[in-house]
Amino acid sequence: MLLRAWVAGVAVLAGLALPIAVATPAAAQTGTFAYVANFSSDNVSVIDTATNTVAATIPVGSGPSGVAFSPDGSRVYVANFNAGNVSVIDTATNTVTATVPVGSGPDDVAVSPDGSRVYVTLLADSVAVIDTATNTVTATVPVGDDPVGVAVTPDGSRVYVTNITSDDVSVIDTATNTVTATVPVGDAPIGVAVTPDGTRVYVTNLNSDDVSVIDTATNTVATTIPVGDAARDVAVTPDGSRVYVTNPNADSVWVIDTATNTVTTTIPVGDLPIGVAVTPDGTRVYVTNSLADNVSVIDAATNTVIGDPVPVGDNPGDVAIGTVTTEERTPTTLTLKAQKKKGKYPYALGGDHGSLTLKAKLTAEGLPLEGKDITFTNAVQLCTETTDERGKATCKVPGKQEKDTCYTATFAGDGTYEPSTATVCRKHGKPGWPSELEDLEGLNDILSQALTPAART
Repeated sequence: MLLRAWVAGVAVLAGLALPIAVATPAAAQTGTFAYVANFSSDNVSVIDTATNTVAATIPVGSGPSGVAFSPDGSRVYVANFNAGNVSVIDTATNTVTATVPVGSGPDDVAVSPDGSRVYVTLLADSVAVIDTATNTVTATVPVGDDPVGVAVTPDGSRVYVTNITSDDVSVIDTATNTVTATVPVGDAPIGVAVTPDGTRVYVTNLNSDDVSVIDTATNTVATTIPVGDAARDVAVTPDGSRVYVTNPNADSVWVIDTATNTVTTTIPVGDLPIGVAVTPDGTRVYVTNSLADNVSVIDAATNTVIGDPVPVGDNPGDVAIGTVTTEERTPTTLTLKAQKKKGKYPYALGGDHGSLTLKAKLTAEGLPLEGKDITFTNAVQLCTETTDERGKATCKVPGKQEKDTCYTATFAGDGTYEPSTATVCRKHGKPGWPSELEDLEGLNDILSQALTPAART
């Protein structure tokens, strides 16, 4: 987080113009893709690893920092540091289907092996836990000072969090969402990765220029590996034989042999490497070069950079790689209506503001879809409701509504049905007087009340 903020500051001081994020048209995709969070351009670059070209650019929140794949490859979660939320990307269409408010300064993100939970480190010395079924925060776990990195064990039982200011790692029991151990490590721990067998955790220490290796059976540091100046991010190969560590000060990547826990190779890459990730088959390693605005691709067999760097957005940081298998899904249609229910009397007679009801209907091939979650939002999430046998879901929004407010209903999609959204905007008229055709009944009520003897006195 601290390094990302510094990098962003360099871009501003250098007078770089930040481009306006433009959505790439959504298209179904199948294959292995690297998703790169571009901190200063507020978007995510999607690299097709088959061609090493950018297949899509997805606008997200302000200051995207951490990024992680769901185990089935259907979703990518992006922590937006400046916006205080997490964007949920549908990888089939490369569109944001939900935005989850989490709190101040979300930095890194990790997904549980079963895909049911997402863990997000927050600036407020805590970790937010997102339920992926509802895309809501269900718990907030206090940890150490200034948490940055986060990783989940392969069995999903524990979460390891690096606390950059308190120089330790918090271990969260996922069954209780409580910290059960605190492991002292080096100076300014930042990156964290768990081996595929779950026996070891590798932690990069930014200021002490080394990597701590935690034995998960005892939650103690088994060994410390000297690497060089400013160890930043870390990734483990799928077979657990090697660990890749970025070195932003030397523009290189170290390769650690996990059998001996020694550095065997140093690979030159681009300017200020930050993020690192390995493809699921272990054949390639992708490294984000934050000041060069590109990504280096390493052949894991030879540990050499292959081809030209892949241009991405401004100040790329974290990178996540996953395989997307898109099966043909049925398109859906979502409609949304906003109906204002007036108070008992108009404003002039001391009436209340009434309430707003949002009514959504979800269909596929003309037939209603039952049992699907619809999320209603305006500037914030209002509610999530499940469609009934008619495909309808209703969200009641009490209290006075702001003028010229737009409301959105979202169906995130699933393995059978494509996602869809609908938006309706209301322009509120003068107090006490309906402003849309759907409120004519309310207008009749007001006129009839105004003509009663009580109203005339």
